[in-house]
Order: sequence, then structure tokens, then C-alpha cells
Amino acid sequence: MTTIDKAALERALDLLPQRFKGPGGVAGVVKDGRVIARRAWGFADMYRRLPMTAATRLPICSISKQFTCALLLDQFDDPSSLDSKVRDFLPHYRDTLPTVEQLCHNQSGLRDYWALTVLQGAVPEAEFRREDALPLIARSKTGHFQAGSIFSYNNANYRILGELIERGTGRALADLLAERIFVPAGMKNAILAPDTRFPVDGVVGYEGNDEVGFLPAENGVYWFGDAGISASLDDMLAWETYIDATRDDRLGLYHRISAPVAYSDGSPAGYGYGLRRDDIGGVKATGHGGGLRGFGCYRLHATEERLSVVVMFNHDNGAFSAATCLLNAALGRDARSEAVRPDGWDGVWLDDERGLVVRTVQDTSGVKLYYAPSAARLMVSADGVARGQALSLRKEGGALVMHRESENLRVVARPLSPIDWADGNAIAGRYWSEELDAYLEIEARDGGAYAVFEGMFGTGPMERMYPLAEGIWVITTRRSMDAAPPGDWTVQVHRDGAATATGLTVGCWLARKITYRRVE
Repeated sequence: MTTIDKAALERALDLLPQRFKGPGGVAGVVKDGRVIARRAWGFADMYRRLPMTAATRLPICSISKQFTCALLLDQFDDPSSLDSKVRDFLPHYRDTLPTVEQLCHNQSGLRDYWALTVLQGAVPEAEFRREDALPLIARSKTGHFQAGSIFSYNNANYRILGELIERGTGRALADLLAERIFVPAGMKNAILAPDTRFPVDGVVGYEGNDEVGFLPAENGVYWFGDAGISASLDDMLAWETYIDATRDDRLGLYHRISAPVAYSDGSPAGYGYGLRRDDIGGVKATGHGGGLRGFGCYRLHATEERLSVVVMFNHDNGAFSAATCLLNAALGRDARSEAVRPDGWDGVWLDDERGLVVRTVQDTSGVKLYYAPSAARLMVSADGVARGQALSLRKEGGALVMHRESENLRVVARPLSPIDWADGNAIAGRYWSEELDAYLEIEARDGGAYAVFEGMFGTGPMERMYPLAEGIWVITTRRSMDAAPPGDWTVQVHRDGAATATGLTVGCWLARKITYRRVE
């Protein structure tokens, strides 16, 4: 039986409001099916002085995905019976269609639909209605990898699953979730609240940080399947208690969604049925995070230790780090590792296969990697390898080799020669994407370059654009309808024999290798 370091856990809980500064938050710990810690601090609404409590319902965002997958398994004995229905959502898709199981495991090859809203001209705070999602998904003509081969996070997978459940059962997703999951698990006040314009219990999410201050976040998206559930800390602790109570039931929903999954080549997958499978310093855990502008949350369950942690903030400053901090404290572990001071890790690289820039920035404590939407921090070991969560970097000759273990992905990126200026007028113009049926326009003036996307949602805001290397630029998207935003879009410029820009390839980790041709 795992022993809990109660003093260390209490100390870590006491420090959460100082370590993860923001308007408010809640945190709780379950051990052996019993709640052993439960905290709530700060305010659900700073202006109205509405306290944050363990009963305050917060959007759990992408944590909802595991509930969608659990409901799918509950309602359909053989989910593959729905495979033929996937075509209904992708009428123009030319690549191999993903299976329902590949949707569940984020192995579909489809590009993320929230990232695509940026390329379709969406304004971050604009309303995104229920009826907007399926036409956006239906525009897809190709994927950015072969279904089943690797992992890539894609919210559209679970939106399709939510729609499949409703169509296959003839019932509303909200009613099924309540009847089949929330009530049996004792989640007394959890609900599906898909319209983010109207958060429940008067809770307000806040953008910002302790240095620049916090402002109320404005959201307008309607989502379900991929997100949409609102639950209190008490509801989420009830879920963790239910997980422990059903731990020996091989037909139990959490047992089924946390079972091992694999890629098409047989390699074990680090993600399945809306759950991450993590090794956190030697502790095997399943869990997931969630984010919406102004909100962040994370839950994890260590099966062998029979230990669960839940953290939810009405700001977006480090819920995963907070959860792992509590896990380590509860187990009496020192999370610090033996590391060496990094040297020679600053660089800019190009992953040619996926068309993405890789940036590494060193400081005194480690290396920051910019590749996925959120920067990853890695520590350099004595063997010269930089390691992070399910991630490693090493230098081989002139190349940077990145192994993303949980994604079944090995990247060999070539070094780029950085530049500090390029003439934006040489690429200024209007470009068309056949994949998206949408435009990208680049404007340049007096040394500055900017891009704007135009598509089915109108014309988006002007985005900043910077050169990184010869023929390589980035468009920076720091705010979008969803959180986290896409981050940096890599832009590769294609030229003809006269060195005139004729087209672009644009991509980010969530939506890779989208081609545009110049039309003006």
C-alpha cells in the first residue's frame, strides 16, 4: 500500500495560490477511494467578489473527451459498426478515412478544426455556433498524415464522435451523459454546457498573468464531444472515487477507456479514448487537461498507487504542473532531477517532413522547445540528451533529432541559418488554398510584414509575420477561438526560376502542410 506524505501534501496545497498565481482555483486529492484533500481559494468573479468554492462549476474543457469515449463504449457494443458513418462528415476527403477507433485515439490524420478556424478568418472572440462546426470539418480534402500511423491532437475527432452518438442513439448527448455517467458516478451537479458564452454559476475566466494583470476572458464557441462539460471540484472528486470503486470491474467504463492502445504498426500509443497515458517520474498515470481562454484544468489517476489529483483554475497558468506537483508531494518525492547546464542548444531547425520550424532556446536551467502549441521545457542530462515529458532531443551531426515517444514520432530537423530581416514586399500578395477554399493575404510596408486570413468565417485580424531564415517565415497567432492557440504558423515560400514567389506552404503542429498558390 502506498503511503501518503500528508505534511508534504498539505504544504504543496498551501503553496498553490502563490506558485500558480491567478484569480482563483480548486484542487483535490483522492487516495484509496477517499477524498483526503479538498481546497478552494480566490474568486469565481473578482468584480462581484463571488468566492470560488468546491461546489463552483467550471468548464472542464477537453477533459470532456474521456466522457465522450466512455459514453461511446457504453452505447455501442462494437463502435466499429459506426465506421461507415464517418464518410457522412467528410464527403470530399480523398485520403483513407479514419475509423471510429482512430478518432478516439487522436490518430485520424485530420487537421484540428479549432486551428482551421484561424485560417478561415475567425475573430478570436466571435460566436462559433453549433451549426458552424460540421461544414468546417466537411471541407477537409486531405489529412496531414496516414490514419493510424502517429498521434496528433484534433478536437474535430471528438466532435464527430459526439454527433455519431446522437445520431446512433436518437438521443441528446447531454441526457445520455447525465443518465449513464454523471448519475452513476455521483457527479451530482455536472452538466453539458456547450455554449461558452454562458458559463454556469457566474464563474468568470481570466486572461493574463500576475505581471500584466488579469482581464475577464471573452469566449464565443459552442462545443460538445470535444469539450463542453462543466463540473465542480466535488463532481470531479466523485469521478475519481468512482474510478477507484470500479477498479476491479473489467467491464467498467474507466477500465475500458484506460486500457492499452496501439498504432497501426503495433507500437504502443500514449493516448487513447480521450486519455493520456503518462509516466510521471516512474509513476504510471492516466489523465487529461483542458483549456479555454481564461480557464485551465488537469486530472490524473495513478492506478497502482490508487491516487488521483484534480486541479482547476479560472485562469490558464499551469494546471498540469500544479497537478504533478501535488502528485509528487503526496508520494513524498523530490521531483528535481540531475541535470547539467545546457550549452550550444540555441538554434532554429526545419522539420521538412511536416513542414514545421523547430526552435530551441537555452537558459541556465534547461532548454525550451517551440514546436507544438505550448513550449516544452527539457532538462539536459550528462549524456547530452535533453529530456522532457515523453520527449527527448539530441544532436546528431548537424541535425536535431526529436523523439516524441507518445506520438510514435521521430523528427530529424535540419539546421537553418537565422536572418534578422527579409524584404516582405517580395512575398506580399494574395494566395488561395484549394484544401481550405480560403485566402491568405500578405501586406508589407516600411520593413514590416503582416498576414490576414479570409474564409468561411469572414476576415480575421492582422497577424504579425517575421522572417526566420531564407524562404522561411512565421505568422504568430497568440489568440484564437480555442486555447491553446496554434502559436507559430511556419510559412515556406516557393519561387519560380525568376525568384518570384508563386506559392506558400503553411502549417502548425495542429494543422500541417497546407498549400497556397499566388493569385494576385
